[in-house]
Amino acid sequence: MCANNHRSGMRLSCIEKENAVFIGAGNVATHLSLAMKNAGFSIRQIFSRSKSSAKPLAEKLNCRYTTDVKEILPDANIYIFSLKDDILQDIIADIPPNDGLWVHTAGSLSMDIFYGYTEHYGVIYPMQTLSKQRRTDFFKVPLFIEGNTKNNEDKIYDIAQTLSGNVTCMTSDKRKYLHLAAVFACNFSNRMYSLAAKILEEQDIDWRLLQPLIDETAHKLYSMSPDNAQTGPSVRYDRNVIERHLSMLKDDDMRKLYLMISENIHAQNAINKK
Repeated sequence: MCANNHRSGMRLSCIEKENAVFIGAGNVATHLSLAMKNAGFSIRQIFSRSKSSAKPLAEKLNCRYTTDVKEILPDANIYIFSLKDDILQDIIADIPPNDGLWVHTAGSLSMDIFYGYTEHYGVIYPMQTLSKQRRTDFFKVPLFIEGNTKNNEDKIYDIAQTLSGNVTCMTSDKRKYLHLAAVFACNFSNRMYSLAAKILEEQDIDWRLLQPLIDETAHKLYSMSPDNAQTGPSVRYDRNVIERHLSMLKDDDMRKLYLMISENIHAQNAINKK
């Protein structure tokens, strides 16, 4: 759907009548459920197949929990599915149909995964790296939404606006590419931080010395494109530096990764100069 004319914001009286069940108790479910509770929604139940995940979150929310899919409450207004992609379909199939609005939080899955199981469904995708152990200002988290009908999309949009100041409607097809890009920008870059930390830790050097460099690299992107912000020996393909670095790396996979990325950066720089 992704209509452009959404009405703005749910009234507080409407929010207080909305109640939700969370199916999943991981990082996204934790932050989203707490944000909804803080916004005035009633969280009635947490489902997770793991008691060690469901119980602590239910205690934070002061609600009940279950590890049995058959015990999921049948009369909630909203069902938030926040699960691994590879188990979402099976869980959806196990839940009896009801009149609630079913919403998943995945960036890479179509909203039509709900098709045939419920008449009311959609997506709220928070594009942010979230960890249970770290507090996040959820109102700053970009939320990407979609609904299978205009009425459902309007409702999802209104829910999202109570949680974040940055809400965008985006189709499933576009959202999967956004998720792909986010994996490169966040997950892969964080893996690079981990490898950099490993190099330093092996030399008994505090990896936190890299933090000012990491911060400045990110801040440059507020005023420059990633291509224009690129620096380092790979841009000019300084063979002396590159060969020296390769000789310092003892791990074959890290050497291959270093060389592959260096060649990619150099090739892109050559294209940019044309």
